[in-house]
Amino acid sequence: MIKINVIVKDKSWLKFIKKPEIYLKKKIKKIQNDKFFGKKKRYSFSLLLSSTEEIKYLNKKFRKKNKSTDILSFPNQTKKNFKSLIKSNSEIYLGDLIINIKKMKTSTQVLFEKHFNLLWIHGLVHLFGYDHKNDSNFKKMQIIENRFLKKILDDKFCS
Repeated sequence: MIKINVIVKDKSWLKFIKKPEIYLKKKIKKIQNDKFFGKKKRYSFSLLLSSTEEIKYLNKKFRKKNKSTDILSFPNQTKKNFKSLIKSNSEIYLGDLIINIKKMKTSTQVLFEKHFNLLWIHGLVHLFGYDHKNDSNFKKMQIIENRFLKKILDDKFCS
């Protein structure tokens, strides 16, 4: 089971996704039984739907990069610690994601949702300790992301 806490800091989000928490819970329900998550494991994470100014501030404060970005992910534990937590029976808090409304492609509702789903899925995989610092890691991460996206998106978006 995966629980999500959604915080809307920029009300512009509500023009595209009226009820973000309900929207995401429906999407998560479609992926949470994937073997990636393990049987009967419980996870939770937070998603902040933000503005350019806020994500730029957080990027500078935590990553020392004074620029805006589309998504930030802050895993709650190291990869080593995560492996030991997986063996426990307790709920695992994965960490926090922040997505910037101004970096979303907004030409149509469908494209907005597609981009939004790509971003939060990408961030979620980061919270599980995956990165894309080299080609091998990038490919592993992309395989997982595509598997999840196929479960939540129309086939026409998945190639």
